[in-house]
Amino acid sequence: MTEKKKKRTIEGRRKFITQTAALSTFTIIPNWVLSGRGNIAPSDRINLGYIGAGRQALNLQKAFLKTGEVQITAVCDVYQAKVENFVSEVNFYYAEKTGRAKFQGCQGYEDFRKILNRKDIDAVVIATPDHWHGVLAVMSAEAGKDIYCEKPLSLTISEGRAMVNATRKYNRVFQTGSMQRSWPEFRHTVELIRNGYIGDIQKIKVSIGGPPVPYSLPKESIPPELNWNLWLGPNEYVHYNHELNPVLGDKLWAQWRYYKGLGGGDMTDWGAHMFDIVQWALDMDNGGPTEIIPPDGEEYHFLTYKYHNGITMSREDFGKKHAIQFTGSSGTIDVQRHKLTTFPETLATKKLGDDEKRVYYSDNHYKDFLDAIRKRSEPIADVETGHRSATVCNLGNIAYELKKPLKWNPKKEKFYGDAEANKLRSRELKNDWKI
Repeated sequence: MTEKKKKRTIEGRRKFITQTAALSTFTIIPNWVLSGRGNIAPSDRINLGYIGAGRQALNLQKAFLKTGEVQITAVCDVYQAKVENFVSEVNFYYAEKTGRAKFQGCQGYEDFRKILNRKDIDAVVIATPDHWHGVLAVMSAEAGKDIYCEKPLSLTISEGRAMVNATRKYNRVFQTGSMQRSWPEFRHTVELIRNGYIGDIQKIKVSIGGPPVPYSLPKESIPPELNWNLWLGPNEYVHYNHELNPVLGDKLWAQWRYYKGLGGGDMTDWGAHMFDIVQWALDMDNGGPTEIIPPDGEEYHFLTYKYHNGITMSREDFGKKHAIQFTGSSGTIDVQRHKLTTFPETLATKKLGDDEKRVYYSDNHYKDFLDAIRKRSEPIADVETGHRSATVCNLGNIAYELKKPLKWNPKKEKFYGDAEANKLRSRELKNDWKI
């Protein structure tokens, strides 16, 4: 990029920040605006700031607005157009809700630290690529914010533990975006298993894609409205390609998730959902597997996990995409989003009694987070839960990379006698970012 072009880019960003800062005088919504029948009083509303304004952030924007219990007052993103779009959608929502022709109540930024420095913001919603989660969550906890963070919780095992430690140290409420825990088919599956309706669990198959691959996208010119260095943040440098950060309206989900160093492949992208349900069903939210064995073409044809109780789990395609199959001594359960297949068939609609084992009940992942903020309690997918589920994903990726069986101590979060594997529990953060 030429010096002249760099100057234009910097001036453009400064102009954008100045324009959005001008909205700050309107960030407090008057009491009369959103109070009324069926709404929570404005004094009880929770002020949210969004870190990330891309496709998933827009989904989360709608989800939280539907609760009627929040006021979205700020958003940041390294892509100027995405900030402008997010701000516009929020302001349009409030204008339409209040019958006003125009409304300005959400302020946009480029740098997330502007949001963390605002005392009026109660909680943040982190919807960025995985390589930013650890730094953002720790800094948010230090700033006194409660946190909703997208899954997979962390890019590395050590970053996940740092997120847990910071959450506990600063007494924050933390919800992981593992929203399947708030869906009925998964909750019913877990309760059937915990109550022994398919007998002793003998085998679990998780049908998801594989580990990440080396970065291979061709180099493209960086759009002037995108701060690529801030997008990279604590990461190793990689050149820009639009598939890593698609423009607004592109149907493509950002592809960073499939490249090593940026994401963990489908192993973490979908694994964070599906391994999470297995952990829940096995009552392992504070533990995990003790052995991880990559496929060897002989005894093990699939990535295999072993738990201390003898239960085995494999990453294996059993004919259903993004699904889990539990095989017990007296029945089976296949579960995927919005679909539950059981044998015996009657289990799918089995009504459990009040005297049976029941799990935490949530039918709205976003309201559950807000309730936990008010009660100062742990939500359904607390940070420890999210960390443990992400760890299962990361353990599998480490086994794939090293191509050898590994023994894991879930309590100490270390591999037994394997310095090479233990080194892969963490990564070096770049550009002076720390956790």
